[in-house]
Amino acid sequence: MKFSAILLLLALSLSVPCRSQSLPQPAAVAIIPQPVELKLKNGLNFQLSNNTLILISDPELTKSADFLADYLLRYYHIHIGIARYTHNENRKNAIRFLRTASVAPHHDQYRLSVTSDVVELTASSDKGIFYGMQTMLQLLTLPGNGQIRPEIPCAEVLDYPRFDYRGMHLDVSRHFFGTTFIKRYIDYLAFHKLNYFHWHLTDDHGWRIEIKKYPELTRIGAWRKGTIIGLYPGVGNDGKRYGGYYTQDEIKDIINYASDRYITVIPEIEMPGHSLSVLAAYPDLGTEPDKKYEVAQTWGIFNKFNNVLQPTEKTFRFLENVLTEVMDLFPSPYIHIGGDECSRIWWKRSPVSQQIIREKGLKDENDLQNYMINRIGKFVNSKGKTIIGWDEILEGSLQADAVVMSWRGEKGGIYGVKTKHRVIMTPENFLYFNHAQSVKEDSLTAAKYLPLSSVYNYDPVPNSLSPAEAGYIWGAQANLWTEYISNPSKAEYMLFPRLDALSELLWSPGKKRNYDDFLRRLRVQMKRYDAWGVNYNSSLGPGQKNESKALVGH
Repeated sequence: MKFSAILLLLALSLSVPCRSQSLPQPAAVAIIPQPVELKLKNGLNFQLSNNTLILISDPELTKSADFLADYLLRYYHIHIGIARYTHNENRKNAIRFLRTASVAPHHDQYRLSVTSDVVELTASSDKGIFYGMQTMLQLLTLPGNGQIRPEIPCAEVLDYPRFDYRGMHLDVSRHFFGTTFIKRYIDYLAFHKLNYFHWHLTDDHGWRIEIKKYPELTRIGAWRKGTIIGLYPGVGNDGKRYGGYYTQDEIKDIINYASDRYITVIPEIEMPGHSLSVLAAYPDLGTEPDKKYEVAQTWGIFNKFNNVLQPTEKTFRFLENVLTEVMDLFPSPYIHIGGDECSRIWWKRSPVSQQIIREKGLKDENDLQNYMINRIGKFVNSKGKTIIGWDEILEGSLQADAVVMSWRGEKGGIYGVKTKHRVIMTPENFLYFNHAQSVKEDSLTAAKYLPLSSVYNYDPVPNSLSPAEAGYIWGAQANLWTEYISNPSKAEYMLFPRLDALSELLWSPGKKRNYDDFLRRLRVQMKRYDAWGVNYNSSLGPGQKNESKALVGH
């Protein structure tokens, strides 16, 4: 080949902005959850500046564009404009959000392409665009690294989630969290491509949602007279009045905020047990109506305390009225009704409950629980919605559309699958984030141990299921119970970095998960935590010293 021809070929190769190669991922490329496919390319990075423009193909993508613009302003101090995309527009220094007419083969699939001139994100769904944007933000150089302009490396990404249900829970009954933190919590879920927020609004320790028909629920049921000190059963009581609740306007604001981030908020209204906050306000709904009930001040399962609703017609009218207001507020097609840890002893002791068992032709108190769950389920169905319940709702016949949340290990979930119910796996041993992350914690936690590696290596699909049965595993969820979590700093500390492990086990292909590589990426992710101002556990292995900053315990 002549020398002039070689020069021509070299010039042509340099004129191409990016060329795909199987390049090793540099340390700075640290996407969590791991995409299905990621190819880095040779070429100049895409640089963002105040002159960069977001182009959207239709108005429905404004939510994603606004999120991106707000993020860049907050963490990079870049003011970026938003405009409508014109077909075949060739503007450089642009980020294009393009919704395609053709339906992708995978649910919420997206493609992300980065060259030196253009970032192009395409998907057939709005959610796909939003998820692709989160990946793009993780490709972006970290905030505060000293660069004049943040950059995105040339890359091609093809991605879609493994599970349709990717959830995170927050208990606001044991300890109450204001709307500012709830929104921040929702942002954390959005950054990690989760799509369901399970809001545990009621329990023995406080009723947290305004119900206009029953004002005593928040006037009395939202407040307790004190809280135990230390690990259950405690070393005393602080004697301080404690509580709070969300108004319906605040609830609507939270729902809209989550919707803009493609997160469905699922409310939980506990029944028939875990109801002391109800009975404190309306004692005539209990099996001992003459008793003076009080909102619980201690933790634990209340077998020796009566927290059970009496299954009378009056109680059902109350529950239906409450649920009607809840369902009018929440657009979620799912309502969580609890159903767990209901001590049957109180029904056994109650002449009224025994009479109901006889009148309804039920066998025993277990049948009575099943009767209540199914009756409430049918009422919820009549409003066009579906119930979710903890795995105790399987104790008896269960309506076909009910969703089972398996928390007592996987046994309930497997049984739910065998009876053809959709199942959300949330086993305590793997997905309860109120358990300690380190062997020696420097704060008060539930008396169990759940290291990061155990969360990451959990698979929601049990090996015993056939491929057809595995299709009933809708997804999984981690739970954050707040007996020992009294403030946002502690909540963040218990959440991070286990939230990253949760996101990867729910989103990424099972065969791609690699714990060592995850830890490599997580070290970079922790620098984003620092930029976000998050309090987190920085130890990355079992038994390592906890290096968290400014941990606040209860």
